[in-house]
Amino acid sequence: MIVMMTLACASTLAGAAEPASAPRLPEIAFEKYQLPNGLQVILHEDRSTPIVAVNVWYHVGSKNERPGKTGFAHLFEHMMFQGSQHYDNDYFGPLQQAGGQLNGSTNQDRTNYWDTVPSNYLELALWMESDRMGFLLPAMTQEKLDNQRDVVRNERRQSYENRPYGLVYEVLLAGTYPPDHPYSWPTIGSMADLAAASREDIADFFRRYYHPGNASLCIAGDFDPATVKPLVEKYFGPIPPGPPVARVTPPPVAPLAEDVRVRMTDRVGLARVYLAWRSVPLYAADDAELDVLADILAGGKTSRLYRRLVRDKQIAQDVQASQHSREADGMLMITVTARPGQNLADLEAAVLDEIAGLHAAPPAAEEVARAVARHESSVIRQLQSVGGFGGRADQLNLYNVYAGDPGFLQQDFQRYLQVDPAAVQRVAKKYLGAHKLVLEVTPGAETSITPDPREPAAKAREALALAYREAPLPPAAEVPPADEIPPADERRQLPSAGPPPEFTLPPIHHRVLSNGMQVLVAENHELPSVSLNVVLPVGTSSDDSGRTGLVNLMAAVWVEGTQTRSSEQIAEALANIGARLSVSADWDTSAARLFTLKRTLPAALDVFADVLRNPVFPADELERQRNIAIGRLLQVRNDPNALANLAVAAKLYGPEHPYGRPEYSTERALKAIGRDDLETFYRAHVRPDLATLIAVGDVTADEIVRELERALGDWKAAGSPPKPAFPPIPAAAPTSVTLVDKPGAAQSVITVCLVGTERVTPDYFSLTVMNAMFGGQFSSRLNMNLREDKGYTYGARTAFDWRVHQPGPFVARSSVQTAVTAPALVEFLKEFEGIRGGRPIGAEELEFNKNYLTRGYPARFETPSDMAGQLETLVQFGLPDDYFNTVIPGIMAVSADEAMRVARKYLDVARLAVIVVGDRSLIEADLRALPIGKDLQVMQFDDEFRLIPARTPEKREH
Repeated sequence: MIVMMTLACASTLAGAAEPASAPRLPEIAFEKYQLPNGLQVILHEDRSTPIVAVNVWYHVGSKNERPGKTGFAHLFEHMMFQGSQHYDNDYFGPLQQAGGQLNGSTNQDRTNYWDTVPSNYLELALWMESDRMGFLLPAMTQEKLDNQRDVVRNERRQSYENRPYGLVYEVLLAGTYPPDHPYSWPTIGSMADLAAASREDIADFFRRYYHPGNASLCIAGDFDPATVKPLVEKYFGPIPPGPPVARVTPPPVAPLAEDVRVRMTDRVGLARVYLAWRSVPLYAADDAELDVLADILAGGKTSRLYRRLVRDKQIAQDVQASQHSREADGMLMITVTARPGQNLADLEAAVLDEIAGLHAAPPAAEEVARAVARHESSVIRQLQSVGGFGGRADQLNLYNVYAGDPGFLQQDFQRYLQVDPAAVQRVAKKYLGAHKLVLEVTPGAETSITPDPREPAAKAREALALAYREAPLPPAAEVPPADEIPPADERRQLPSAGPPPEFTLPPIHHRVLSNGMQVLVAENHELPSVSLNVVLPVGTSSDDSGRTGLVNLMAAVWVEGTQTRSSEQIAEALANIGARLSVSADWDTSAARLFTLKRTLPAALDVFADVLRNPVFPADELERQRNIAIGRLLQVRNDPNALANLAVAAKLYGPEHPYGRPEYSTERALKAIGRDDLETFYRAHVRPDLATLIAVGDVTADEIVRELERALGDWKAAGSPPKPAFPPIPAAAPTSVTLVDKPGAAQSVITVCLVGTERVTPDYFSLTVMNAMFGGQFSSRLNMNLREDKGYTYGARTAFDWRVHQPGPFVARSSVQTAVTAPALVEFLKEFEGIRGGRPIGAEELEFNKNYLTRGYPARFETPSDMAGQLETLVQFGLPDDYFNTVIPGIMAVSADEAMRVARKYLDVARLAVIVVGDRSLIEADLRALPIGKDLQVMQFDDEFRLIPARTPEKREH
């Protein structure tokens, strides 16, 4: 079924005025009730887009586990997608075919599952969520359990062991809490515990926690409550409530008797120091005050530590502070990344000196006000969407589970409005005056931790596990089903969809300012906010070959000073009103983006316009940003995915092509860029007659054009704009394997790539369908093979990287277990052959992927940020206004033969570049034994990020 979309064109549309007495945060209307089995249900209507979010929170996380049986909650995050009694198959299938998005997450306190579907598939989402709540265990086989344990192991390798600083969090937890405290282990748990767990152990955990009496269901979006309530009763009502779940109340933790210091070496590019103090639980007294304290210390460019460490002393690459408040406890943490060559002791001393300053005197009232304004702006940005992580459904469930009231938003925000400077000083003294844990991380060839708090914690938990006796599971309470509840047998049929909803996109209003700047406006009056995006047709591909990194450096320095405002004045003016301004560049486009609340639009636009038209690129700010960029290069060298990206560019385009130059530049090139280079480039390329301003949000076209004329109308361009010149792309070489040696890598990053095609190709829709089947989504061939069937990886994907001037790369990538690098590569190549016709596309597979792409299309326009991003695509590639109306018909017209035709045309298996980033000593022999490995090249990056032959490895002692 196709969702009907209509694109309207208009010149004006009346806006909604904001009442003078409106609260600072919008009211989120909802209805809450409870089923007899204890399931709490929250309904929130929003008819603006034909989508519905179904969000389920189970009040169980890793803190409900016990020593010897950790990682169970996170394992169930995976198991809940593996099928249930009445749909014993991958749960992504039906919901993705409906055009939905779905995911889940686990933390210490809760497990969350969400689905965002077209509104006519709401019943399907309710069926799926209820079936895994009530009927998961009959379908939980040993084979599935073993497979998902492998997936979790791969997740640990990818997210912890093969990621710079990846082990830090579990070290902090083990060093801060005693071994019996449920926050002392990470959510992913112990791999030994998971390996030792029986199916019955896992099933027992499910019976205790995953039931209606321990769950909160929120439905948000386009639905009729009168229709939905019977469906909730029909599907969730018969499920027994399960045993009562006692609130986990960890024993009091004695304060640290002295500072604890842990020193760690790791395969990282830059040294980093972490300081952690115990704090308070979520919503407890002092929680909001600690949030404000963290923001004042390191909440942005106006914060104390940023000014001192990053701007003034320039000894830190970056600094962050946050109050991690959880249900049973909290931790305030400050993280400082050092500049190359800087001493961590100096960083730590500077942090402690700033804290001492807050002990001695309260912060200024302006500092507190800025923190509250930033918090307000962040909340409104989150509320733009009904679904996903952090959307309205998620927020309503969060407040319901943790505060007992889905409508806690206003009361929550009121906590911040009541914070004053004296309160911030008080919590700084009380919590940051206590003993702390300090973790120093320095670069090293191998990972070492001294002393490693995880080791004694693991031994202590082994002893605790032997002594622990699990209380028997109480019998589940009986809930007599209502007469209209169908028996379980009737669940075997998935619900059919309702009539497809119609969706009308908001009109796109076109205007042209007196200076030639194009303006596109789309109105959205749901929330009192406005997004302004200025798009320019110049990106990093316009860098001079000897000054790679110029455009990125220009973007970084652009917001650091104008003819009338210093960098600090710009940051303060924006922070005072909670506005956010950023400038960034990709390969072919630069964009300046502003987010502001409606009531502060004139003030925010004044700053935005000043930055756009009057940058002065101060020499001292250029030097500071240059040093940050040079420091980032050290981090890149230790990031396997970043290295893979660099290798793709080098192999496909060569170092002389604009798309083949090092994406992050080089130290020599960055040092060659002067202030005059930025000024000259800006004058030539940043012009109003080349720019398009996209405005989306609570504003009318006439209203925003008046403001823009006032702020930007007299900004004029001089002379003729430069025209980009691109050399031909080098001819593709025969398929070969390049091994980029990364000694000690915990995984191998496999990338199979080639140059793709242009975004405006007539084959675009066929390529979109083909890519979705190949590796463009969870249920794709490549991911299901490598993750679900083989258990080699945490995930595998394919994608076209669309570029403006010339074809960008097509990339297939996955991080796999080191031991299976060669067999995983074989599977990659099989899937390339298969999508070209070796494994023909069936009617069902084709229909599934076309439905996935089309039915979910309206969700891409839900929020102002979504709409602005879609309009940026129109501008970037010169697409017509009615393009959005061609997408669904274009995709639905693709046949199986057509999808395989474009696969054969564009995915030339005789011209593939195969790149593996991994530990040469462990994988080279297996790769050379493959048919395509006979000419394998072992490479490394030199100081200029050029691929050169790797040195012969020294013999290792065994």
